[in-house]
Amino acid sequence: MSVGDSGPGASGVGGGDGDRWTVLRLILWSADYLREKGVASGRLDAEHLLAHVVGVPRLQLYLGFERPLTSAELDGFRPLLKRRASREPLQYIVGRQPFRELNLHVSPKVLIPRPETEVLVGEILRWAREQDRQDATALDVGTGSGAIGLSLAFEGAFASVVATDVAEGALEVARRNREAVHVKGKIDFRMGSLFEPMGADERFDIIASNPPYVAESDEESLEPEVRDWEPRGALFGGVDGLDVLRRLCWEASGHLKAGGLLALEVGFGQARAVAGLLEGTGSYEDVRVVRDYSGKERFVLAHGA
Repeated sequence: MSVGDSGPGASGVGGGDGDRWTVLRLILWSADYLREKGVASGRLDAEHLLAHVVGVPRLQLYLGFERPLTSAELDGFRPLLKRRASREPLQYIVGRQPFRELNLHVSPKVLIPRPETEVLVGEILRWAREQDRQDATALDVGTGSGAIGLSLAFEGAFASVVATDVAEGALEVARRNREAVHVKGKIDFRMGSLFEPMGADERFDIIASNPPYVAESDEESLEPEVRDWEPRGALFGGVDGLDVLRRLCWEASGHLKAGGLLALEVGFGQARAVAGLLEGTGSYEDVRVVRDYSGKERFVLAHGA
């Protein structure tokens, strides 16, 4: 079945009731079409796409399931449906991804923020509240869309947040998100690899990072949405996935205050290895592993010695 044949073509509006594409009919047809293309969440994605085209919250579609769609709405929907059928991520198509209290702009220049990373931000904010300080500083290494750094600046009581990325395209997206979040004076974006943008004597109370950690050997096992669309530089961390994490473990201590918090997101099955790397440096105390929403060991936290 192809879009435009028995699907929602330009002639789908008008004629008798059987020719009309209502909201419900289009969603059901599109859900089947996407499932045939390997998209498991076909109906949900179809609803998100249609809500985006119509300009209403997704749940509002349920209030008008029998409403006939206009030709303009169908014309706007069809190309988006084709893009999703090609396995382009839904978030890139609609250009947005919710993250904690933010609604972030995303594009193929940045990795799509994952719900798991919200746990990391929550751990950092909880620790910062326990310190009960108003002058704390934070560093987000490899910020991408700005999800971690902007969330800390928006939700936390920090004097300042610095966020870095090696890709100028990613920083363009992060700066756009900064304008929307209205924390311009509180977060500073800098370009460079890991700690290169930092001054030699620059120290932070918190260093956070969600670095590239996918092993190159796992590339073929990734879903097409990830493998074919998301930026490789933000995904892959060398043969075993630990190349960037090794550098972070060794170099972060040079910019972390004594007693400060280092918070790292790692890949499935990597947490114990990364904890061992941190312990092996002799520069950290209280190294511990934290699980994500699904119970997987996904974060490693430590304090500067």
